[in-house]
Amino acid sequence: MTDRTEVSLEWGPQGLRMLSESCECVVIVDVFSFSTSVAVAVARGAAVWPHSGHERAEELARAIGATLVRGRNMREGRTLSPASLLGVEDGERLIIPTDNGSVISHAALMSGLTVVAGSLRNASAVAGWLTGRFSTVGLVPAGEEWADGAMRVCYEDLIGAGAIAAAMADLVGESAMTPEVRAAAAAFRSRSSFVDVPTGHDLVDRGFAEDVRLAEQLDADDVVPILKDGRYVSAG
Repeated sequence: MTDRTEVSLEWGPQGLRMLSESCECVVIVDVFSFSTSVAVAVARGAAVWPHSGHERAEELARAIGATLVRGRNMREGRTLSPASLLGVEDGERLIIPTDNGSVISHAALMSGLTVVAGSLRNASAVAGWLTGRFSTVGLVPAGEEWADGAMRVCYEDLIGAGAIAAAMADLVGESAMTPEVRAAAAAFRSRSSFVDVPTGHDLVDRGFAEDVRLAEQLDADDVVPILKDGRYVSAG
């Protein structure tokens, strides 16, 4: 255990690379919807493999007897809609390939860091587990992508990272947090509804209002998903 936990924040894949040079643990935050889905699934006893490519993900699913989670627009089975994962069973195996949080998680596999999936749904659980356990923690909001592939800073991931930062600040104060982390915590404390941000508004229009509601639920899942042996499982 450590008496002081220093917390930094950097965005996207480049942020992961930067933080891996100075942190013992990183928290991947992809609210719509990778880390929200991981929190929902792992809290119910599932194991989740992140993956960076859909084609090879199918091969892995066959090899380990897992279910490959499909696109959100699929109306049956396990999909990228967190609502579709509410009924997962203890011991179920899922592979979730996404363009943001899953790709960053997959990149972190070889980093040697402790990797955690964080969201609003498990913010307090993650904050409590991190505080005092690590001397240096990095928050990695995943962001979205512009049409040209460039990373777009998005409000929902800022708020997701801010929820964890605010919970940690409540435990140990903000003195060991960078200005970016303190700003994220402040944004969380004065947050707006995700329905009002572009991705949330689009999801509601497409019939996925339940996914927005699940993503906004604070501390609904008392779980800390850690990346172990290539998959997210509960830290216990």
